[in-house]
Parts: sequence; structure tokens; C-alpha cells
Amino acid sequence: MFTITRERLWLVGLRQAWALSTPNAKRVSSRTVLFLSAPEDALEQNNMIRYFGDGAIRIWPVTKLEALQTLVSERDALVEKLESEEALLIYKANSWNVQKKWILSSYFEIKSKRKESLLKREEEAMGLESYTKHDSKGAAVFVEFKTQTEAQKACQQVASSNFLALMPRYIGVKPNEIIWDNLTIPPLRRLSQECIALVIIILTIVFWSVPSSLIGIVSNISYLAENFESLGFLNNLPDPIIGLLSGLLPPLLTSYLSKDVPAMYRNVFASLGGPIETVNELKVQKWGYVFQVTQVKITTTLAHATVASQVADVRAIPVLLATQLPKSSNYYLTYFIVQGITSAADSLLNYSNVLDYLSVEYLIDETPRQKFKRYTNMKDTAWGDVFPKFTNFAIIAIAYSCIAPLVLGFAAAGLSLYYFSYRYNLFYVMQPKIDTKGQAYTLALRQLLTGVYIAELVLIGLFGLRKAKGPVVMAVMLLIVTILYSVLMNRYMSPLEKLLPTDLVSSAERDDETTPLLSSMEEGRDARSIAEDAIKCTARFSNPRAFTSDNFMKSWVRGEKDYDMEEHDVPEYTEKELEEAYLHPALTSPTPLIWMARDPVGASKNEVQETEECGLKASDEGAWLDESRIVRWDVGDFEKVPVWKKVVKY
Repeated sequence: MFTITRERLWLVGLRQAWALSTPNAKRVSSRTVLFLSAPEDALEQNNMIRYFGDGAIRIWPVTKLEALQTLVSERDALVEKLESEEALLIYKANSWNVQKKWILSSYFEIKSKRKESLLKREEEAMGLESYTKHDSKGAAVFVEFKTQTEAQKACQQVASSNFLALMPRYIGVKPNEIIWDNLTIPPLRRLSQECIALVIIILTIVFWSVPSSLIGIVSNISYLAENFESLGFLNNLPDPIIGLLSGLLPPLLTSYLSKDVPAMYRNVFASLGGPIETVNELKVQKWGYVFQVTQVKITTTLAHATVASQVADVRAIPVLLATQLPKSSNYYLTYFIVQGITSAADSLLNYSNVLDYLSVEYLIDETPRQKFKRYTNMKDTAWGDVFPKFTNFAIIAIAYSCIAPLVLGFAAAGLSLYYFSYRYNLFYVMQPKIDTKGQAYTLALRQLLTGVYIAELVLIGLFGLRKAKGPVVMAVMLLIVTILYSVLMNRYMSPLEKLLPTDLVSSAERDDETTPLLSSMEEGRDARSIAEDAIKCTARFSNPRAFTSDNFMKSWVRGEKDYDMEEHDVPEYTEKELEEAYLHPALTSPTPLIWMARDPVGASKNEVQETEECGLKASDEGAWLDESRIVRWDVGDFEKVPVWKKVVKY
């Protein structure tokens, strides 16, 4: 409990230091709040001060744009088809055997695609003209404020007497995290869809217990062979086979069974109204943890216990856990090692993604744009997949810490293998696209207490079996203390983990660069010496407050003296970028440029000219056909690529 407390304190300090740092404070997203279920009046610029206060300086209304979005999607699909036809034409034109009839048919198809693209663009223009009409039944609004202080106050205050209006609200939302189709859902429909999503998730957990129970039963092969005549042949199997069936097979099945659950949960939340990917990911993590604990830990253990003892009384859970949890320890020893060796190795080698990339690169991707997208899009990290699995690892280890300490060593070995694989991938392979601002880690820390609860219930059951009244009372008191600790910590820490204190924000904005980086206590010591003190385990562990002060965390976030993060990473915006920051992508998406690969015989030059004569922009710069007629593009200089766009850090 002390370890979890110090980690949460440290995270709060780090979160506040990063949020108040100049690169983050200057971002538009840090000063912008998303209000869902906005009334029609709140979408008008003239009513901005009335609803959101004097600190509001800009609004971006969001209303239903299904028709326009459909047109944009169809237009982009036509552009991709046109580029594919052009790529095929250029490829054939550079072959030794060019058939004139084939060339004519290809030209006819390309002209058809050009005409469709132009018509679609005209339909888009008509759609943009009708955008000004607001729909009060389903709308949202982004509001930019002068400062972080004003934004934090607006996010925390009650803005309307209607309890459904302007709720829920989110601060720090980045445009790339928004699920635009889910912003304009009416409030009552949003509530009903959230209930439906919850029911679906709970039902999947309930029905998933059937295969999980079967896996638990399979792990007890000796009992099955002795008590079921039809399975008596199992005793005649060689010992290595029995070892594989009871030791290796169940953990592999458990791992395979739970592999695709997070993706399914993510689709459920996104399909049923989740407005922001960050919010959905935290829900995936929360329910993924429930699934992992109930199916991988409890159901498997109790299924093993039910077969062995035929005990089904819920009131006997502590005794059941106490008698059967130790018997399942071998299963989890194998589980840790199997997970560490197979999954961690797979994550590190990444052979499936490498093979997929190479096969798609040479067999499927045929246009310069497709190859550009494939090359520049890095693998994402889904925190809703990662955290529940490792949280459950730690929960199992904590639960066994009193009754089978050997599990701790195997858990440490398995987690160490994972650590090295994820450390490498996060540095060189993955690009996290969802920023939970520390909430995913906080949620994982809170979930760790489940292991403590299970361990305490096991202790109560063990002492109860021995009729030891004194230890039972002590264990029950310990359980009560743990519950009180959990409630009080969540009550007082949760607000600091989700929002910034307005006094701290306003103080930082007022003092800005005039406040010295280090306090008087830290004077005379640079960031390096403080960091060296910080890594002393004893000092950090015993006194977390000394290393979560605002001044220390500022120095820690800024980094070394030779690299001024605030000088390099402060964003600057043009007026156009600010105006388009939170506009629906359908309103700001221009007709894509038709990108072709330059070829030796000059077919691309002719196609670019004819395409531009039709009214569409085209280019054959930055891509070419090599000697083997394979499309290549300039991977060494992205700015020469005509479809490259500078990423704006909102």
C-alpha cells in the first residue's frame, strides 16, 4: 500500500510538472475543453461568454456531417482507384510488349475515374454550403480559453441548469484522438448506448467463464482420469505427454483465449458512442483487467477447485481459495514462463509484422501513396491491451506471496523478459498515439490492490481452517484497513490525477519564467546531482514527497543542461492552423493530389498533364519506377514527397 501511494504521489508531481511546462502549456489542446450535448445557443459565437465565461476566446461547433463525410470518403476512394489505374497504366507502358487495345481501354477507365472525382468535388462544395445549419438534438462544441487556468475552471464548473447539457466534458483533447461521428449523439441516446455497451461487456465475461473453466479442468488431468472412466486412458499416456497436457497446454490456451478480448472491447465502446479514443482505451483497460482477473485468475482456480472438491458455496470462497490456490501454483509458474518466453520473444522479434510489411510492400501496395503510408505509419501501442495483462501478472504474484513465494521469482523472470522487449519496442518500433496523461498507469496501480485483497482472503481462509481465532481477527482487521485505505486514497488522489489544481496553474502562469527553477533547499545543486540523489532507492522509497515537489519535477522534466526542451518543443501556430484546429476533417480536407511514379518512357508526364487539364492536381515528383518496374519513393527526404504534410502539435 505504501509503494502504491508513493507511486501515485510521484505520478501526480510528474503530471503537474509536465502539464505546466512551456511546451505543453502553449499547446492549443491544453487550453481547449470539449463539451458534449451542447444546446443550440451554445454553438453561437455571440453566446460564447454567456455559456463559457470571459476566458473563452474561440469556439468550434460540431454538428452532424454524415452526408459531407460520406462524400469525402467516396472522393478519397475514387482518388485511390484513379492512382491505382494510373500506376497500372505506367507499369504496362514500360513493359516490352505494349498492346494498343489495352492502352485504350485503360485510358477510358482513367478518364471515367477523373470525371467521377470532379463530380464528387462539386457535390462536396454543395455540402459545405449547407454546413452552417446547426442541429440542437446532437451537437458538441470545442472551446479555447486564454489560459490553462480558465480552461481548468471551465472544465470543473457547472455551465448549465440542465443536468444533461454540456456534459460530459474533457480537457486536453487532441484532434487525432477524436471519434467525430460519436460527438453528435443526443444525450439520452448516449446514455442508453453506454448501458448497452456495459451489458455486452458483462455478458462476454460471464460466457467466457465456460471455456476458462474447461481450461482449469484440463489442468487437473490426474483427477479426470481417476474419476471418469471414459478418460481413464490418460493415465496410460507417457509422462512427458501428461506434463505437456497439464502444464504447458492450459497456459497456452489461456493466453490464446484472452488475446483478442481487448480489441473486441475497443470496438464495442467505439461503436456505441465513445467520443474520444483515450476515454475508450481507459474503459478497455478497466474491463480488460476485470476479464483477466476473473477468467485467467479466479475462474481457472475455482474451476480446478470445483472439480477437486465439488464445493460451490459462495460463502466458502475464502476457504476454497485457501485450499485450492496453493494447488494451482504450478499452473501459474508455467503461465509466467510461457508468457515471458513466447509473448515477449514474439514482441521483440516482431516477425509477424516484418513478414506482413514485406509481403504487402511487394505484393499489394502498388501506388506511391500506398507505399508512403505503409513506410511512415509506425505500430501503435494499445495501453488497454498492455496494462491489464501485466496488472494481472502482478496480482497473481501478490496473491501467492504468502502461500507460495516461489511464484514471485517466476513472475519476476517473466516480467523481466517483457520489460526488455517493451523497452526496445517503445524506443525504436512503436509510436504511442493515445496519451492518457498518466491515467492508465494510475488505474493499473489502483487495480494492483486486487492481489492484496485475494492474499488477505486466502489468509483468512487458512487461519479459519486451523481454527486460529486470533489470526483470523487480525486478518479481517487487515482487510478492513485495506478497504478504508483504498476508499480514502481514491477520494483524495483521484481529482489530482485527472485535473490540475487551479491555484497551481494560475501561479505558474503568473510567475512564468520569473520563478527560480530550484527552491532554496536545492540551491547550489544542479539537476544532475539531484537526479543522482533521486536514484538512491532508500531515499526515494522512504520519502516520496521529497522527490515529488514541483521544483524537483520541473528540473527532472526539463532534462539535461545541454538540451533545453522548452526551447526546442514550444509549438507555434499560424492563424489558419488555429482556425482549423478543431474543425471536422470533412470541412478541411482538400481534394488529394494525384501522385504518380515517374517512368523512363515519359508516360507519367503525359498523365500528369492530362489530369491537370481535367481540373485535378497531379505530380510525379518524389517517386519513380526502377529497373524492375517497382515503384520507389524518396525515403531520405520527406519534404520532397508531394503528399507529405507537416504535423501540427495541437
